[in-house]
Amino acid sequence: MSEPRSACQQESASPGAAEPAFPGRGPKPAWLKVRAPVSTVSAAALERDLRARALHTVCEAAACPNRGECWSRRHASFMILGDLCTRACRFCNVRTARPHAVDPDEPDRLADTVQNLGLSHVVITSVTRDDLPDGGAAHFAACVHAVRRESPECSIEVLTPDFRDKPGALETVLEAQPDVFNHNMETVPRLYPTVRPGATYARSLDLLRAAKALRPSGFTKSGLMAGLGETPDEICAVMDDLREADVDFLTIGQYLQPTKAHIEVERYVTPEEFDTWAELARNRGFLVVQSTPLTRSSHHADRAYRLLKAARLAQQEQG
Repeated sequence: MSEPRSACQQESASPGAAEPAFPGRGPKPAWLKVRAPVSTVSAAALERDLRARALHTVCEAAACPNRGECWSRRHASFMILGDLCTRACRFCNVRTARPHAVDPDEPDRLADTVQNLGLSHVVITSVTRDDLPDGGAAHFAACVHAVRRESPECSIEVLTPDFRDKPGALETVLEAQPDVFNHNMETVPRLYPTVRPGATYARSLDLLRAAKALRPSGFTKSGLMAGLGETPDEICAVMDDLREADVDFLTIGQYLQPTKAHIEVERYVTPEEFDTWAELARNRGFLVVQSTPLTRSSHHADRAYRLLKAARLAQQEQG
């Protein structure tokens, strides 16, 4: 049982929590300054493959600050179902517009790219497709099956939208047996109407709970953004909800405003606060926790998957 939330609030609060020491309106602090993406042989090869096969990545669409590092390590998070989203979340840099028709050849092109690059772990995410009867679930499954066929040793993580309660959508994805099922909560319940219009906290939490119930042997994962105006107590309350849903893996990272049209950063959270949240999350029983300013949902996903398997094995050996 987790400690009372008042204790959590006391533990994770900082003197700057009420009056931000690093407000979002100021310049970025030093710990958020990363080098611009660099051109390496591995990164160039990955980019050529993406362009040649007309594939999209969330690395580019979301303007991820870790793109240079990940691409140099030949790691990318593939974004299927096009690059146009049917929702307009105020934190997200993916374009909102009427999407194009689903490309039936995309799963094969994705599988070819994974095989050509020799990837050992792949992350497959998507735009939200509320226009489709199944929210794109069958296309997710087709991509998982295609990668399995061409690269049977490759582990697969899916990062899905909430499917807006479309009947059978979650079951369709899980029947393809991805190794990790990820759906990001993104923020605390109070901020959903502002940050995630079109989504609900309860729906996202129910999706993760159902994913674990339907496939208990699979790993589940979720992520939060910090710096949007949430309180330490609210962060810890989400942790409690996720553990009640038996989520295995939690990521927490700093929200960064992609453009002036997006919701503003309320404050820049210190590395020390992220460390405290990591400790609190581990104490609650998450198998793996990544909590740093530059943490993103798919950052170091290959390493994290190895840690997940090792942690599960250790847990089983302990009885």
